[in-house]
Amino acid sequence: MFLELADLHIQVTRKAVRHVTLSVNPPEGNVRITAPAWMEAESIRLFAINKLGWIRREQNRMRAQERETPREYLNDESHYVWGRRYLLRIIEREAAPNVSLQGRHLLLAVRPGTDTAKREAILYDWYRARMRQAIPGLLAQWQPRVGRTARRVFVQRMKTKWGSCHPVRGNIRLNSELARKPPQCMEYVLLHELVHLREATHGEAFLRWMDQLMPSWRDRRDELNRLPVRSEHWRY
Repeated sequence: MFLELADLHIQVTRKAVRHVTLSVNPPEGNVRITAPAWMEAESIRLFAINKLGWIRREQNRMRAQERETPREYLNDESHYVWGRRYLLRIIEREAAPNVSLQGRHLLLAVRPGTDTAKREAILYDWYRARMRQAIPGLLAQWQPRVGRTARRVFVQRMKTKWGSCHPVRGNIRLNSELARKPPQCMEYVLLHELVHLREATHGEAFLRWMDQLMPSWRDRRDELNRLPVRSEHWRY
């Protein structure tokens, strides 16, 4: 089902859910609404009209956000680790692949002839491992304060979000790209999802919890959304 509102073409999906959710998705700001199966079309339309200003602001920010040039995984190319810039240095040798930091260089050791896709995959696994190392300490810090425990935390590629939460299952998913951003950004996203284990929507109760636990969360969110992003990009 699609809803036409002014110049907007909004995709509407009805599901067995309790609340209406609205998303503006990159890269072009496509709008999607998920509504309870029982909700009437006119009610969905009124909901979209009330959110029209927010939709426009999100689309404008999304389209204006700075984007990184595509990476080719060559020597002296810029890469980021926890928000710091490093120059890539390729080392070819007959040994298992390895990634390490040395001064201001990100060293990628690969076998001779390793192609771009394989180099990217090796670095992706390394970034993912960095996040998995950081997560237990953050969970130990924040779960007692939130009063909820995540059953599992997954780190994976995500095309449209920095994180997501399934409150019923207790699972949290984090975008592996967060390993490229400043550490405080990943901490904010993880806390955001932990609070969703208490409050499924972004209503007043959710905002009160965020304000109480991390008064600077809006600054961290804005920092994350200002940083240059890859060709697939996300907002929060």
